[in-house]
Amino acid sequence: MTDALFCLERFSVTYPGQELPAVDQVSLSLAAGERLGLVGESGCGKSTLGRAALRLLPAATALRGHIWFQGESVLEFSPARLRRFRGEAIALVFQDPMTRLDPLMTIGHHCIETLRAHRPNMSAAQARERAVAVLEQVRIPASRFDQYPHEFSGGMRQRVAIALAMILEPRLIVADEPTTSLDVTVSAQILQELTQLCQQLGTALILISHDLSLVAEYCDRVAVMYHGHLVESGPTGQVLNQPQADYTRSLVASALQLQQAEGLAYRAESSPALLRLTAVKQYYSLPTNPLGRLLGLQPPRLIKAVDEVSLEIYAGEVLGLVGESGCGKSTLCRTILQLIKPTAGRVEFDGTDLTALSPGQMRSQRRQMQMVFQDPHACLNPMMTVGRSIADPLLIHRLATVAEAQQRAHTMLERVGLTPTQAYFDRLPGDLSGGQQQRVAIARALITTPRLVICDEPVSMLDATVQTQVLDLMLDLRQEFDLTYLFITHDLWVARFMCDRIAVMEAGKLIELAPTQTLFTAPQHAYTRRLLEAAPYLQSQSQP
Repeated sequence: MTDALFCLERFSVTYPGQELPAVDQVSLSLAAGERLGLVGESGCGKSTLGRAALRLLPAATALRGHIWFQGESVLEFSPARLRRFRGEAIALVFQDPMTRLDPLMTIGHHCIETLRAHRPNMSAAQARERAVAVLEQVRIPASRFDQYPHEFSGGMRQRVAIALAMILEPRLIVADEPTTSLDVTVSAQILQELTQLCQQLGTALILISHDLSLVAEYCDRVAVMYHGHLVESGPTGQVLNQPQADYTRSLVASALQLQQAEGLAYRAESSPALLRLTAVKQYYSLPTNPLGRLLGLQPPRLIKAVDEVSLEIYAGEVLGLVGESGCGKSTLCRTILQLIKPTAGRVEFDGTDLTALSPGQMRSQRRQMQMVFQDPHACLNPMMTVGRSIADPLLIHRLATVAEAQQRAHTMLERVGLTPTQAYFDRLPGDLSGGQQQRVAIARALITTPRLVICDEPVSMLDATVQTQVLDLMLDLRQEFDLTYLFITHDLWVARFMCDRIAVMEAGKLIELAPTQTLFTAPQHAYTRRLLEAAPYLQSQSQP
């Protein structure tokens, strides 16, 4: 044991039913106030280490070695000691806030419950004051205190999760991909807030991330994991500029390849418009106090999620859609697919006004318009085999017999690089890595031979090497299947690598649209310039 705030000594984790350890003989220490970046591909054991710090692993999990926190053995804590330890000493920010927030509790209630559970002597007024202050630190205004998680965008829910981790002022925060769903400006604000907290209170930070640029900007040291092993660690500049392990070198090379790509040359608008949006609006009215509404004292609040958006996407192009979380990107996509009807405006696909179609007609039309989601694990049925997941759309749309659908599923598995196909066809999604799951999601989206594929942050949860592989695959499939992509991302480097043109949204409005190279070299709108300035950049050793 050392005098470090947090220390792992030859620590191993083996999950129930697994023969090989998820984490194998890892030794790592963290000083008070230090910021450590923990990087590596999905499935390498990063999140397992984060949960192990709070003893949040399944009861039957085999743990070997030691976890020390301020000289105490965490593995020997009683249940009562663990209850105080979690939140007060170490707090965890999860990657997916929607699964960690109670849908029946308001945002404010989440904060107050956390405070009162650990500080029972705090009055209700004091708890509310503290909760409002912490939420405002992460840009959640007091006016939204009594709203529910489903009324928030994914990025705003993540800000709530970060506020819950900060509210008790712990000595160590473990942030597991805390900005995956956030745009670059909000991501920078959140990480600046976290790092300022570290400086003010001497709080240490473990930042689990696949984004080397973020780690380079905000962390003092970097630890690299691969297949459960710690392969390299050291000062950030040393590890990222002079990597010693082969895997670290491949990570850095992939990140630099993505950021240094020149972007696709914009093709002239010679192709017809496959999708045309005309003055599309998507407005929502927030519920108000019934008595105030009855007396006319509280008029309904109107949220303009999408406000007068007009846009054309040409056949065969990749159009990027960027903007901060909550700006309307995902709402616009759901409106295009008619999952929600627009308040006003027209959505035309290949000359057909989708807003005028019946549910049956729209169901038939959707085979031509498919979607690849951000989290493949959440959109794939965990009890359905990979082969069945891919073949299912063919059966739903009655495009093939069962035997034909299975054969075409094998063909798509091969095309997305999951070979031999027999090794994947009967496996469940949980048996695959994140990159493999996303390949399955892409195969499922393409099985009906669509013309338009809407990609909602399809690589934001993948590490740099897998990101590059999946993006290259998507560009190859674009050529082979004559696809048109609407590509939503908050990662501007991914947008430059992937897109012909980029559209920028702010507060529901489309504020700028330009060829990719033009947008990066000569942005016209002040908000676009702020986005570009906030994008973290990983400098190679040869750069100043």
